[in-house]
Amino acid sequence: MANQEEAGQAAADKGKVQVSFPAQAAKWSVYEIVLHGGPSRGNPFTGVALQAEFSFGERSVLALGFYDGEGVYRIRFMPDSEGKWSFRTSSNESDLDELEGTFECTAATEGNHGPVRVKNTFHFAYEDGTRYLPVGTTCYAWTHQGEEMERQTLETLRASAFNKIRMCVFPKSYSYNENEPEYYPYEGSVQEGWDYSRFNPAFFRHLEERIADLGGLGIEADLILFHPYDRWGFADMGKEADDRYLRYLVARLSAYRHVWWSLANEYDFMRNKTLADWERYAHIVTSYDPYSHLISNHNGIAFYDFNQPWVTHCSIQRVDAYKTSENTDEWRQRWNKPVVIDECVYEGNVEHGWGNITGEELVRRFWEGAVRGGYVGHGETYLHPEDKLWWAKGGQLYGTSPERIAFLRRVLEEGPSEGLNPLPSEWDLPRAGVEDEYYLYYFGFNRPKFRQFTMNPELRYKVELLDTWNMTVETLPGSYQGTFRVDLPGRTYMAVRITRLHDEHDLEAK
Repeated sequence: MANQEEAGQAAADKGKVQVSFPAQAAKWSVYEIVLHGGPSRGNPFTGVALQAEFSFGERSVLALGFYDGEGVYRIRFMPDSEGKWSFRTSSNESDLDELEGTFECTAATEGNHGPVRVKNTFHFAYEDGTRYLPVGTTCYAWTHQGEEMERQTLETLRASAFNKIRMCVFPKSYSYNENEPEYYPYEGSVQEGWDYSRFNPAFFRHLEERIADLGGLGIEADLILFHPYDRWGFADMGKEADDRYLRYLVARLSAYRHVWWSLANEYDFMRNKTLADWERYAHIVTSYDPYSHLISNHNGIAFYDFNQPWVTHCSIQRVDAYKTSENTDEWRQRWNKPVVIDECVYEGNVEHGWGNITGEELVRRFWEGAVRGGYVGHGETYLHPEDKLWWAKGGQLYGTSPERIAFLRRVLEEGPSEGLNPLPSEWDLPRAGVEDEYYLYYFGFNRPKFRQFTMNPELRYKVELLDTWNMTVETLPGSYQGTFRVDLPGRTYMAVRITRLHDEHDLEAK
């Protein structure tokens, strides 16, 4: 720890600032430099600029620092290469300027595969190449419900198959979500208003704790930066406050490998913001995020322009109360980017049309999206005597879709390693896979008693019947070639999986 002691002493010589930083950090972890006793006069949130340049050989990465209250400043960094790193701070405050140190980046810990990236144009993988299949849920205001409820949400997620969650930074005011949060993002009060130039560090520390909890569960945090459902004024703070908030948030959170940026939930419902505003927000986030986390902008009615070069994937809300997932392959062709249907309507029984479909219908939409090469998101809106609806507050899940979505996830994990891509199909039966190797057909609400398939006559295939609702897989006896008939049970929500057999023992082995 000699480097740590030397850095701390150098800072003390310059002006009473005590510096601490670890001697080592695992790859893709959060490495943090803490500076105690920094300037607290005036308004450090606006008056003090702090950053650090991290160097690894010829490479250098610039990370913003931030004020965390009570004279404490922090700089967070996510190292992505094993070996020796060095850093040097710069600041307009002499006590925080030109502080130096080194640390060793060790191998990633078990289960840490790095940030999620786009792979093969339409799909995702962690930075180390491990495949990532987003199976998301929506829980907008779960971090604003208090310790007991938030812990219950985490336990529910732990037992589920969900590996991504859409969640708001700011509290939300809407149907079934009228309670006041425990923390607010700014100094001030509901009665007297907010000082948008002074953040409340307790709010952001709490958010970070919950994001860290999600990371421990292997769940990506898809953070919604703005939304229109607001009674506190956070949806209309003005240009200067908006921009300051984004810089502060990115400084605090970008070093967490499992963060995604969603500029808004239903951006087009925020009438006080223009397209120029959204482009400015995107520029701020992408400029100050040195790790290039995934980023998009979610629509209410009008799609954002996903052709914008900063958009990594299409974050889509339904376009019709009945039909959305069926458009997935068309959207892939239009934007040539991954299609994530974050909101296709929720399983539940509330009065709103977006929140009262059955579990069967939600699962059908998941499968339709999957065989058309996209990824569909879950939400649950069952009425509760205490208004504890999962989509808003978290807590417990009561619906029938989550375990069936888990079954779909297993099917996808067993599928092609490069991702499930749509193949030319007959009008009434979508299919996906890899030509000659793997085919997945989905019948949805259709229920034929048989179907005829035509495969490469020179190859042999195994045929399986998947009951996507009862979560069963039945392997039909023997092998199949050329054109053949498959008898079906005449039930809805069936799928057929056809995979190539490569040798005489393949059928038995499988």
